[in-house]
Parts: sequence; structure tokens; C-alpha cells
Amino acid sequence: MGCAPSIHVSQSGVIYCRDSEESNSPRQTTSVSQGPAAPLHGLFVQTDAADAIPPSCASWAPGAARVRRARGELGSGSSGGSVAPAVTTCRGRRRHCCSSAEAETQTSYTSVKVLLIFAKEDSQSDGFWWACDRAGYRCNIARTPESALECFLDKHHEIIVIDHRQTRNFDAEAVCRSIRATNPSEHTVILAVVSQTSSNHEEASVLPLLHAGFNRRFMENSSIIACYNELIQIEHGEVRSQFKLRACNSVFTALDHCHEAIEITSDDHVIQYVNPAFERMMGYHKGELLGKELAELPKSDKNRADLLETINTCIKKGKEWQGVYYARRKSGDSIQQHVKITPVMGQGGKIRHFVSLKKLCCTTDNNKQIHKVHRDSGDNSQTESHSFRYKNRRKESIDVKSISSRGSDAPSLQNRRYPSMARIHSMTIEAPITKVINIINAAQENSPVTVAEALDRVLEILRTTELYSPQLGTKDEDPHTSDLVGGLMTDGLRRLSGNEYVFTKNVHQSHSHLAMPITINDVPPSIAQLLDNEESWEFNIFELEAVTHKRPLVYLGLKVFSRFGVCEFLHCSETTLRAWLQVIEANYHASNAYHNSTHAADVLHATAFFLGKERVKGSLDQLDEVAALIAATVHDVDHPGRTNSFLCNAGSELAVLYNDTAVLESHHTALAFQLTVKDNKCNIFKNIDRNHYRTLRQAIIDMVLATEMTKHFEHVNKFVNSINKPMAAEVEGSDCDCNPIGKNFPENQILIKRMMIKCADVANPCRPLDLCIEWAGRISEEYFAQTDEEKRQGLPVVMPVFDRNTCSIPKSQISFIDYFITDMFDAWDAFAHLPALMQHLADNYKHWKTLDDLKCKSLRLPSDS
Repeated sequence: MGCAPSIHVSQSGVIYCRDSEESNSPRQTTSVSQGPAAPLHGLFVQTDAADAIPPSCASWAPGAARVRRARGELGSGSSGGSVAPAVTTCRGRRRHCCSSAEAETQTSYTSVKVLLIFAKEDSQSDGFWWACDRAGYRCNIARTPESALECFLDKHHEIIVIDHRQTRNFDAEAVCRSIRATNPSEHTVILAVVSQTSSNHEEASVLPLLHAGFNRRFMENSSIIACYNELIQIEHGEVRSQFKLRACNSVFTALDHCHEAIEITSDDHVIQYVNPAFERMMGYHKGELLGKELAELPKSDKNRADLLETINTCIKKGKEWQGVYYARRKSGDSIQQHVKITPVMGQGGKIRHFVSLKKLCCTTDNNKQIHKVHRDSGDNSQTESHSFRYKNRRKESIDVKSISSRGSDAPSLQNRRYPSMARIHSMTIEAPITKVINIINAAQENSPVTVAEALDRVLEILRTTELYSPQLGTKDEDPHTSDLVGGLMTDGLRRLSGNEYVFTKNVHQSHSHLAMPITINDVPPSIAQLLDNEESWEFNIFELEAVTHKRPLVYLGLKVFSRFGVCEFLHCSETTLRAWLQVIEANYHASNAYHNSTHAADVLHATAFFLGKERVKGSLDQLDEVAALIAATVHDVDHPGRTNSFLCNAGSELAVLYNDTAVLESHHTALAFQLTVKDNKCNIFKNIDRNHYRTLRQAIIDMVLATEMTKHFEHVNKFVNSINKPMAAEVEGSDCDCNPIGKNFPENQILIKRMMIKCADVANPCRPLDLCIEWAGRISEEYFAQTDEEKRQGLPVVMPVFDRNTCSIPKSQISFIDYFITDMFDAWDAFAHLPALMQHLADNYKHWKTLDDLKCKSLRLPSDS
């Protein structure tokens, strides 16, 4: 029958089913006298007053009394002569002492409580008791209707089993009705145990049981597995549903206390719920709103004519809408609200509900309306209380003058500052640059005048904030280099006149929506043939762009991710990966000449190529590889085709959101994770544990942020000093005490990943000549379009040389290679060994120099496919 559960029987009659930790003895018992309890090994739950069942609930365990009597433990008294309550414990784990089916994984995700109401102990009650133990449920038993009701009101059991076989002991239906009359029973499943019907009797109807309040009927069967199966089915069915209903009640309680006005309507705009905040804001009682269509409510005439049509068009497509809307209160007043309407999808992707969150806009008129709302709702005491708290907060926010005028007994602000400043100066924590400056200062004291002056100059340089960024002086006469560097490496906030910056409308961003691609196994032959060559550096991404109708990222992504085992690492299906790639590609702008999904596919291809190099492969683990492939895929998602400088100058929403710092790069990473986790169908991270996800997320963010050009020279210099130089010293057999390259040094892995994605992002000059020329034309066109828009909007022109009428593409390419590419790829080649790329770079540079020497001002480029 299996091992006995650990049972704690208190004086008040509490019984618990528990498994314990040690011996697998099926019936090991311990007698505990009153007073301090002897320590018990294993899992033993001691009952306190809050957890006790009333004395009317009987103490019982199947066969426990017989075991104690056999051992002579019943009736053993303490020194005072009182009878000690017996505690029966089974120290064996269920997996050791129960039947073979005990090895099943426990499916209970919460501690389900079960109440057995049986007048007498028999094989049926024993069967349910042992079934509860096997399932890991907490089990109590009651003998009388009174004790059963008292026990239930104390414990709020999820499942109740009532013996309906013998009517002479108690009326089972009356017991059920008495329990159903209580509030906690709303979420309880009640099971009736009925007698087996003989073959010559017609089976009774279940309707009387249902009318009495029972949920299910169980035909008498004392088999433990039958009882176990019944309880498990109830848990996975009704009990879990009831848990969800309880959670819904909690959610609605939260909504009732929310300060924002919330309105929930059906898919055909019938109001189904409004919270108290909505009632106060709009002046209606919920009884006046529930069941009404929104069209029946009066509308404000302050909205523009097409606003409702715009909102309906947006939300019917399953998109969220938010904006300012005028609503009419019951009193007839119009109030301005900030409204956010979210469609709620049901099965099959059909819209089931709309949830609206509404806040009053902060205007003078609405401030008056707020007070009017409180007056209309009769909430004067609450308003006064809120106003009083607000005034008190205002009094606590005082200026320095008020502090100094409080009297001599109050310490002044100035007196309080000195101890704080002293503590700051006494801190021992120093930044590395501070230590270097202190060392140089100490060295200056005993140095000759010429050395001291040289060290002064060194200190001047070290005190600057941009230690790794070259300074372009007036000696640099090349306008292409100056404009290119200025456009890519500054925040773009250039002054126009006075001390004001120009702010204009945000860059319009539109997303293309692509159809779901077929599986990788069913790729059309023309695409499959191209993808066979994707491991080669000579792979032509523009041919893939053409045959996939500008969807190269999905198809290349499926192939590359499959080759690196990304789905296996993330424990996600190919369907999920395919949906994710489709969503990411849909959020690249096909209208961009350069920063579109073809560029993302090109960077993914380069990243995969670099990951195949021996030294790179030996320095990174699989998590780094997966992070690099994902980062390459999303690194420019939703790029507007304008530089960070342009967005900052234009005062765009993104620039304001990210404080003019790494604006686009921050947006790419944030949006990529938002798109991924908001829909389970494309959430490639849904099956990995939290620690892996956090590590993977940080690696992806770090790599995408590394593509921002303001930190270009910092990343390159750190790579050279931390990776290239130690590696060269090892090759030469130097005694330099430097950290070796390898997987045991996370800091080095970070530098390698940053350098890898940076090189992949700007690898165009290292591609074969025909690809290099096409990319040069595309990036130039994008810069031309930006310059055109800057002139049109009256913004500062960030890169004046990129005027489509005067620009020399060869000169711009030469400047870009000289200033950004050569040193970086020299360092990357020294690490990853890329002779083919370096040869392409030399050939392409020679091509541009030849064109420039011939004074070609423009280059006829292949048309954009």
C-alpha cells in the first residue's frame, strides 16, 4: 500500500500528510511527550496555533493507531500523568517506499489541501488518504458535519471528498450545502463518493448531486491508484482553473485600487468593466455603463472629425493606439485624456477585448475638472486628505534660506556639508586613471625641470575625458575626413545662433510587414543554391536580396542559426526562430538605401564567417557565439536611415528618450528585446533559465552598443593593448607578464566580441570589389538623403561633403578606410588571420585612389535591386 505519511497530531487534532528526508522504513513511529519536543530528522512540520484545526476535527491516520498500540505507545503519560499526544512520522521518502508508479514526476505546482469527510475509517477512506500522500497533498479528515465545516473554514481546502454511501451516519448532501453556503467554498471542488450500482439497477442521475453543490461523482473504488488518478485529474482540471479564477479576483482587486481609469470592452465595443477611478473621472456609476455600447455614450465635439475612425482602424488591426482624446463626462463637461487602447487577442489570434487606460492631461482646465470630479462623486473627505498630504510634502521641500533661518539649535546646511566632504576625500576607492595621475604628480617632485614640464603636458592629456579619440586639429585639411568623423563620432548638437538648438518633427518611421517564410527544408531551389555558398567570404548578399524579394535576413538567418545550433542551445523550435526572424526583418526599413535588412544579413554573414576562424572559435564559448549571431541580426533594427547626429539635432523622440547618448544603438537593443518577449510565438528566449538569459542579454546589449562610432577608437585601442600585444609577446617568447588569451578571461572575450561585430558592421571595404562598390553607393545615397532633409528642415548639415551634387564618393571611401578601417582590420587580422580580407581591402583602396587620381567626381553604380 506504500509508506505512511509523516503525521503530526496535535492536541487540537491537526493532521498533515508529509514526506520526510531519511530512512525508508514504511512505518517508523515516534512517541513525543508534552513539553519540549525531541529533534526529529527529516521533514517535520510542527503545528502552531494559527495552523491548528479545531478540536472538533478528529485526529486520524489509517492504521496509525494499530501501529502505536502494537508498540505500546498509546496512553504513555508524562510525569504529570496526562496522556501525551502521539506523533507518527514516516521518515522514508515516497520515492523509496511507495509503489513503482511513485517514481512519476510530481505534477502538483502548489500545496493542494484536501479534506476527507468520512464517518468511519474503511478501505475507501484509506485509499484517498494514501492517494493524497502520494500526490504530495496536505490532507485532513473529519468525522462529523460540524467538525468538517469548522475544519474547512479554518483551512479553505481546494478539494473535499464526502462519503455519500451511507446515509445513516450523516446526510452528505446537507453537508455539501452547508459548505457551499460559505464564501470560501466558491473555489473548492467537492467530490461525492457513491456506492457501486448493481447490474440490475439503473444508474442514478447526477443532477441531485449537482443541485446539492457537488462538482463530481466518484464510484466507490478503494484502489489507491484509482483515488490518486481522480485527485490528479481534479487538480489539473477544476483546481487549476479555480487558481486562475482566484488570480483574476486579485487582478480585479488591483484594478479597483488603480489610480488610472480603466475600461474593458468586448470586441464589438460593449462595456464589460470599469474601475472606480473611471467612475470618478467620468461621473458615471458602473451600473449605468455595463452592457452599453460605446457608441451610445455622448461624445465630445472637441475631437477632430477623423479621430475615431483612425483609432478604430488601428485597434481593429490588433495594434495598440495611444494619444490625446476628449471625452464627455456625465455632467456634459469635456475633459482631455491621454488614452492608451490595447487589443487583447484570444484563440486563433482573434481580438476578444479592448483595454483602455485613461489619464487626465495636465492642463489648467483639467485641474479644475479634477476638483469638480471629486465634488460630483461626493468624495470631499478624500480630496481634503489628498490636498493636506500634498501641502505637507510641499513644506518638506524647502530651500537653503529656510534651513539657515530655523534658529541656532538647528545645524546649518554648510555645517552639515563639511563632515560629508571629509568622508568623501578620505575614501580609499580610486579609479585607475586617478592612481596614474597621483603617481605622475609624485614623480614630478624629484624630476628635472624639463621632465616636470613634459609630465605637466601628460597630465593635461590624461585629464581629458576622451582619452582614446584622436583630436582633429586645424592641420587636417581633408574636409571628407573631418565631416565623416564629425558626423559619425559627435552627438550632433551643433549651435546655430545664440544658445538655442533647432528641434523639428521626429523622423517618420514605417515598418514593412513580410509574409511568413517557408521552412528551411522547403527553401526554393534558387535560394537554396545561393545559400550553399554562405560560408564563403565571397558570398553575394545582393543576389540573395534579389531572389528573396528583399527578405535575405530570414533565409540566411535560418541557415546560419541552424549551422551554429542556436535552436538547440536556446531550446526553441525552428518555428519560433522563423517567426522571430520574420518579426525582426519586418522592423527593418526596406526604404532605406543602406540600413535595411540586407545590411543586417551582411553583418550576420560576416559575424558567422569570423566565428568560424580558429582563434576566434577557441576564445569564445557557445553562449558567446549565439549572442554574437543574435546581436548581428538585430544590431540596426528600426534604423530610420539617419545618423545619431541628425536625430539629436532634430530633437527626435529617440534622442530625448536616450539623452542624446548612443541613441540608435540603445533603441536597436531595446526594441529587439521588446519585439522578442512580447509575443510567445517568436520568443526565442522563453525556454532558457533566468541566469542564461541574463548573461545572453548582457552580451547582446554590449555588442550592439559597441557598434556606436563615438567609442570606436576606445574599443580598438583596448583590443590592441589587451589582445594583440600580449599575443605578440607570447609568440616572441617575451617575459612580459601579460594575461594570456583564452576562455578563462571574460574581459578578453568581451573585447573580442566587440571587435568582431565592429568589423562585421563596416566590412564593406573588405568585400570583393563589386560588392564594395555597391555598398559605397548605398551608404552615400543614404547620406545624400540626410543632407537633403537637413537643408529642407533648416537643420545643421552634419556632413556637408555628402551633397549629391558635389560629393566625391572615391574621396569619402578613401577617408573612411584611412581613418577607421585600416588600423582596426590590421588588429583584427593579427588576431583572426584574414589574409583574403586584407587583400580585398588593398585592392579596393587602390581602386578608389585610381578614380580619385583621375578626378572622377561621381561613380556610376549598379542600380538598387
